[in-house]
Amino acid sequence: MAEAYVEALRGIVPDERLRVDLAERYSYSFDASFGEYLPDVVVRPDSDEEVSEIVKLANEYNVPVYPRGSATSLSGGPLPVHGGIVLDMSQFKHKLEIDKENMIAIVSPGVLTSDIHEAAAEYGLFYPPDPSSAHVSTIGGNILENSSGPKGLKYGTTKEYVIGMNVVTPTGERVRTGGRTVKNVTGFDLTRLIVGSEGMLGIVTEVTLRLIPEVKARKTMLATFETSVDCGRAITNVLSKGILPAAMEFMDNACIRAVEHFKPVGLPVDAGALLILEVDGHPYSVDDEMKEASEVCESAGAMTVEVAETEEQRANIWKSRKMVSPAVTEMGPTKISEDATVPRGKIPDMMERLAEIREKYNLNLVVFGHAGDGNLHPNIITDKRNTEEMKRAEDAVSEIFEAAVELGGTLSGEHGIGTLKAPYMVMEYGEAGVELMKTIKAAWDPNNILNPGKMFAENGQTKVELT
Repeated sequence: MAEAYVEALRGIVPDERLRVDLAERYSYSFDASFGEYLPDVVVRPDSDEEVSEIVKLANEYNVPVYPRGSATSLSGGPLPVHGGIVLDMSQFKHKLEIDKENMIAIVSPGVLTSDIHEAAAEYGLFYPPDPSSAHVSTIGGNILENSSGPKGLKYGTTKEYVIGMNVVTPTGERVRTGGRTVKNVTGFDLTRLIVGSEGMLGIVTEVTLRLIPEVKARKTMLATFETSVDCGRAITNVLSKGILPAAMEFMDNACIRAVEHFKPVGLPVDAGALLILEVDGHPYSVDDEMKEASEVCESAGAMTVEVAETEEQRANIWKSRKMVSPAVTEMGPTKISEDATVPRGKIPDMMERLAEIREKYNLNLVVFGHAGDGNLHPNIITDKRNTEEMKRAEDAVSEIFEAAVELGGTLSGEHGIGTLKAPYMVMEYGEAGVELMKTIKAAWDPNNILNPGKMFAENGQTKVELT
């Protein structure tokens, strides 16, 4: 069976863009999460036409297709759980055009998100979504996972900036959704439905992004607190004052120590938590908002409040935040990264719940994230070779999800559902909500070709499985 459709693929793409060697296929069997699944073949398409023909062929042979960008997914998004075809879109990057007059970017899915930032800046424009992996993740992957990063607090998430797409449907048709206009209410909003669909409803081959003018000024502050709960209260107090920062990033004591051990930048290792707060806009308003935010943090019990006076100081503050993930990774061989998200007003409660979970399961649980929009990143540092500890980690992750949902939050703010969180969808949406999503999937993809095994639990799975 596999040999038959692989031979048929050779009539669509040349051999140099097919990967059938076992060693090469193994390199496509994993992502940044857990689990390894070997595909039958890897294909690197070079055009919309090729993607369309590949998907039509997959429907003919009833073979699953798994779109893949740079495989930075933390939820198992591109994993080929049922074998079949991995569609490597990372080299599909022919186009990166900036239309200054209309303030839009037209890009191919394999373009790195950081390259879009740089290209827009050359024209005095700004693409706000900025996931931490922007320098290695593709825009196609960011769109299908709706990954946004720290600036989502003020500027919104990726879905607010995607206004048009070229898409190959699960049955191989080529369609255009949206367009180049900011306003568009013609028909169903297919663009919004595809953004965040985790590659289950279509394969994006071109995207039109809305850009905004680059900000005129920005200021960054670093405040330290005795406890994480105190820091959480400061975050909610700042927002309740009517201040809307561009970003509010949180790091607990374990993260602070990890960064200082990894690459010292002068962070206070005795602080229970720190808050990085950035405001931007007109120079006068930036000064006023930063002054008020500093006063709020001080009244909330901040140990120290330091505002960067130079661009070098500001860059150094952000450098400490960007180093968190590699620094935490160095703490142990296995890092379980989550992104349960709660309403802003529930941040202190979530901090308390995480502390209880850390103590209950006796785990090395560290917390950082985009606290201004409630998008926390609890990370458990463990060793997957330690079966007993991994079982405790599984239970802890389950309780993290339960805590987030009980507090009115969601399973994921930007990592997606993928394979890891699929068992918990019913917890958040109920049976009827999940069945509605399955109905949409079945209507678009009657043969269940695109990225099967994601978002909806299979084989009686009832909890996260890491072992």
